[in-house]
This record gives sequence, C-alpha cells and structure tokens, in this order.
Amino acid sequence: MKRLFIFSKSTCLACFKRCCFQGWKTVFSFLLVFIVGSGNVRMQGQNKIVINTNDAKHIISKHIYGHFSEHLGRGIYGGIWVGEESPIPNTRGIRNDVVDALKSLQIPNLRWPGGCFADEYHWRDGIGPRDQRPKMINTHWGGVVEDNSFGTHEFLDLCEQLECEPYICGNVGSGTVEEMSKWIEYLTFDGESPMANLRKQNGHPDPWKIKFFGVGNENWGCGGDMTADFYADTYRRYAVYCRNYSDNRLYKIAGGPNTSDYYWTETLMKKVGNKMNALSLHYYTIPKSWGDKGSATAFDEAEYFTTMDKAYFMRELVEKHTAIMDKYDPQKRIALAPDEWGGWYNVEPGTNPGFLYQQNTLRDALLAAVTLDVFNRHCDRVKIANIAQMVNVLQSIILTDNEKMLLTPTYWVFDFYKVHQEATMLPISIAGVKYELAGKSIEAISASASRDKSGKIHITLSNIDPHQSQTVSCELLGFKTKKVSAKILTASKITDHNTFDHPKTVVPEAFKDVKLSNESLNIVLPPKSLVAIEIE
Repeated sequence: MKRLFIFSKSTCLACFKRCCFQGWKTVFSFLLVFIVGSGNVRMQGQNKIVINTNDAKHIISKHIYGHFSEHLGRGIYGGIWVGEESPIPNTRGIRNDVVDALKSLQIPNLRWPGGCFADEYHWRDGIGPRDQRPKMINTHWGGVVEDNSFGTHEFLDLCEQLECEPYICGNVGSGTVEEMSKWIEYLTFDGESPMANLRKQNGHPDPWKIKFFGVGNENWGCGGDMTADFYADTYRRYAVYCRNYSDNRLYKIAGGPNTSDYYWTETLMKKVGNKMNALSLHYYTIPKSWGDKGSATAFDEAEYFTTMDKAYFMRELVEKHTAIMDKYDPQKRIALAPDEWGGWYNVEPGTNPGFLYQQNTLRDALLAAVTLDVFNRHCDRVKIANIAQMVNVLQSIILTDNEKMLLTPTYWVFDFYKVHQEATMLPISIAGVKYELAGKSIEAISASASRDKSGKIHITLSNIDPHQSQTVSCELLGFKTKKVSAKILTASKITDHNTFDHPKTVVPEAFKDVKLSNESLNIVLPPKSLVAIEIE
C-alpha cells in the first residue's frame, strides 16, 4: 500500500497542534516526518504468517538443491576443468576454489553432460588417454571444438571431490540403445565383461555408484524433436536396457514437458508411469521474449516486476503438472523433477552468444528464493531439481575469469537454504500485502519453513517489493521459542551485482530486526531482501 503525504510549514503546524491532544508519542512521530522531509512516504505492509509445527509430514529432499553443469561456453572448461598443468590451483585438473565453494553449499547432486549437449554426446569419446580422445564440434553451443578432455572419469572425480551424487543424462536424441546400455555397464558393473574390463583398463577397477540417470533430455526439442507419444514409446525401449547391476539401483528420470505442456505429462504418466522414477520439467524465467530476453543488469522496475511475476509462475506449473500426476500416481511414487530452472537473459555484451554467459543480480537471488520456496512447499511431489547452471552459464552461482572467482547473489540463496535439506517441511500460511505496479500485483512475501533433526526451526523469508518494508507477525503453533538469530541478503539496488573488481557488493550480513515474544516473532523485512532465521 502506498500513501502520499504532502507537507508544508502551515500544514505541519496545524498537525502539530492537533497532535498535542493525542499525546507526545504522536507529536514525536509527526515531528520525525517533518525532520526527515516531505514527499512520497512508503508505509510498512502488514503481514501475518502462521507456521504449524504440529502438522509436519513431508521431508524436503536435499536433491531439490541440485546443480547442473553442461558442456556449454565456460561452464566446464575454465569454470571447473583447467587441466593438471594449469597454474590455477587444482586437484587432478579440477579447480580447488570452485570445489571448496560448492562443498560449503553441501550440493547434493550434479547433472551432466547436458542439456542439449547430452543428445550429441557419445561417451566413448570421453574416456581413455586424453591426448587420444577424438575432438568434436559443439553444434549447440557456439560451434567450438570440444576436445573431450573432461569426460566420464573426470566428472565422477568431481562428484567425489564434492561428495555429491552424479546425475548423468543419457543420449536418446542421436545415440543408440546399445550405447546407453554399455555406458551404464561401464559405470556400474562389478563383474567380468567387455565394458567393465575397459573401465579397469582406464584406471578405475571398482564400479561407481550411480543413482540418477536421465533417459534423454528435452526430447520435444533439441533431444529429438519428438511427439509425446513417440517419446513415450522410445522411453520404454531405452529404459529396458538401463539395467541394475549388482546392488546399484538406477533412479530413472524420463524427459518431461516444456513449461506448460500438460499433454506431454498426461501422455508420459499414462503410457510409462510404471517404468520411471521421476519426470523432468524445464522452465526458464525470461522477462521479455526469446528474441530479446532483456539485460541481466540494466533493467527497470517494470522488467523486475515481470521477472518476479514469471518466477511465481513456477507454482502454477508444479501444481498443474502434479494434479495430472496424481491421477495416475496418487501415492506420489513418481517425483516431479524440475531439472532445468532459472533466469535467462541476454548474454553479456562482447561475449559469444552461444556461451550464455550472463551476470547475476539481487533480482536473481529473489527469483531463486521464490522458486525454491515453491519446491519446498510441494516437497511431497518435487524430489529433485537443478538450477541452470552452476558456473559461468545462465543463472550461475559462481563466475570465473582465469584465476579469479566470485560468488554471485544466487550462491548466497543456496547458502541460506541449505538448512532445509532433509529437514521436515512445516506447513506455512501467509496473509499479506501485495507488491503492486501498473495495475498488477504479486505476493510481496515468499517463505519456507522447516525443522531439522536437532529440533531447530529455520524460516527463509523474502520481501519482493523493492521499495516498501514489510512488517511480519509470525506465529509458531506448538513451539516454544527460546533463542533466535538471523542473517540478511540485500543491496542498495535491485540491479546490484558482484564483479571481479567489487566481489562483495551483495553478500550476507547479520540481521537484528527480529523480536521474540513467546510463540511469535515480529520481523521487519527491508525492501528487496532475503532473511534467514534460525529458532531454537
């Protein structure tokens, strides 16, 4: 809500006289406004949040906080892989600084090698001595030469360094059933076979444990340009040969719909629902259009509002796809897996258009918070998700420039939200004000709440409004609060971002504007901010 007060000396004197009859506290308030100055005064919104700690049923899977690294631009080469001879500190060719930053986030899984690249990737090109690996053209992303120096062994070494689960996406678009079947055998078979022996020959005697396996990617587009019915039949065939060897059990993820293609979801659930563990979903938040997506850093409030409005659209997508899945799978055995999500803007000026390198502002942090809130609050169906992407591509959490590395605002969102991993989701209701612009409105407040295994409660709260503070009264049903602490992520402008010259423009700070009273909290959220609260 906005209220406009216009002051003059005469009106202020009249107000002062009237206030004399209302007590000195009111007098002081008017004097304070007069001292600060006249003009457009933003009033705090009033919001009520109720968190029911007695009605907790579902666990927030840590795999909702997954990441994605494709052979695209500088996502792999320069961003993760620098080679063993690089002066940049590395472990077996993998950047130490990037690994350390990712380990701090406790990233649970990493998707690779694509994306569209997955459906032109032939895994045998990426094994064996690096100087003998064949080169190829990356036709999807910039037309550059891919030398395959980062392949299966290097990726799985990265996952071991990160202590995360690999999520491998197989080639359905241009690959054969035999090729996919033999890759799984190479990865996971512990007996005597041509593929297991080849793995041993290449320096890895023991099989890897591989859980997440995608049977194709974007099969409605770059992964084969298939119809839903054709892909459903194709999936059945390929999935048969995605075998479980020994005690390794694959979690098969079918290529799911593009945004709001509900027919695709209906078809896959109807025809192969009993043969998959999860169905993917891809949705990118694009402020303008595919032809001109808008700048990552130079945008006005109208474009910011549109971006946040489209970020909230993820909720509708999850709920509508879930409703279809519920018809065929009421027990919610099959997960919805939004394994590509994030903001997509024009590339940074002067960079290769095929490299999808973009900056990352406070807007992106709030976009990520809204999206993760949707996943958390639908964790009965959403079990795995992957932001696109991890380093130097699209909505990255890390940017690199040769030996330099910086953490983006989105990185700090994942840092704030890691407390929700494997915690029990607490139902939350929000009755609040709207953020309004040009006759449209969206929720000003987005939030998640969970209780971890030690009994602590964590609340993450975002104020989307870039101008107006939000006063939040948060009631905790069934929980006696003894201690509270908090931190905040915000900046002067919604366009603020970290650069290699100024890497700490948007970083967390301690937050003190949380007041504790029995079973409730009173919080004042500054404009355009994200606050993480821990309650004991």
